Amino acid sequence: MIIKSLELMNFRNYEFLDLKFSEGTNILYGDNAQGKTNVLEAIYLSATTKSHKGSKDRDIVKFDSEESHIRTYIEKQEIEYRVDMHLRKKKSKGIAVDGQKIKKAADLLGLLNVVFFSPEDLSIIKNGPAERRRFVDIELCQLDNFYLYNLNHYNKIVNQRNKLLKDMYFNPELKETLNIWDSQLVSFGSKIIERRRIFVEQLNEIIYDIHKKLSGDKEELVVKYEPDVEIDDFGRLMKNSQEKDIRLKQTSVGPHRDDFCFMVGDIDIRKFGSQGQQRTAALSLKLSEIELVKRITKDTPVLLLDDVLSELDSNRQNYLLSSIGDIQTIITCTGLDEFVNNRFEINKVFRIVEGTVEKL
Repeated sequence: MIIKSLELMNFRNYEFLDLKFSEGTNILYGDNAQGKTNVLEAIYLSATTKSHKGSKDRDIVKFDSEESHIRTYIEKQEIEYRVDMHLRKKKSKGIAVDGQKIKKAADLLGLLNVVFFSPEDLSIIKNGPAERRRFVDIELCQLDNFYLYNLNHYNKIVNQRNKLLKDMYFNPELKETLNIWDSQLVSFGSKIIERRRIFVEQLNEIIYDIHKKLSGDKEELVVKYEPDVEIDDFGRLMKNSQEKDIRLKQTSVGPHRDDFCFMVGDIDIRKFGSQGQQRTAALSLKLSEIELVKRITKDTPVLLLDDVLSELDSNRQNYLLSSIGDIQTIITCTGLDEFVNNRFEINKVFRIVEGTVEKL
């Protein structure tokens, strides 16, 4: 799978941009705040319908415009696709594949698989559980439409149930409807728990060897799924927590409270690992994500590296770069010097200055 080209109009700081990528390694370099990450954001949007920053569409459209356009040309298993995305400040986005409008994100997800790696990802191990859940959800939503369907419905039900719990303060008889929401929550939530458990099993088949090599055979990493509730207990615990939830005005049980543990031997490195251990585990996690996409889709993802190499020491840099030889990679950096000492092939270089691009 490769991205052949990307066209932007009124996107962030770009009035117009037309980039043609190599199927190998592409470098986007320039000073900070020139627009390098914006290119990666547009690609990520084309793959997932969302910004990796969590930005709203109205914040992505160029400040002096009302709408923005992204056009991405993809080649997948020798078939070409065109993804058009129309972002508007005051309306929901429009998406089309090969000129055919699509109504649901599920119809786009999986067409283009990307792995996005930024300096913030190096903190995924030590940060809170929400970030680890987000990592799992983003990957599974690209790989499994059924998971996306269940997650979307589950999140909507949690929000609706929370609203009900707040409304109950003024209207106590609404409690009679609580069991209906609880039943739906258990139904969709159980499917999420089951799929996350399988995901962690698949991840452990890959991450163990990667992390062992990255740590110089010193460490063995195991990822453990920590569900907030087991499927068999879900219904009972939901019922038992109703009074507590009414007091708190929020749903206190379910997979929206799950976490994932990273163990090196008997040490939970989320809490007790050194910064070096945590960063190495985060790198192992991202490299495992690449391999997992390959295994499940029987194709290669596109790797987006957003100024992450400057955050890694030379050994981790070299390991990462040696691991990406067979996939299309788009790398942002502030200068080319950091690549001079790394022996890997660069196929295309673009210099970015204030929303304009010069091919070198």
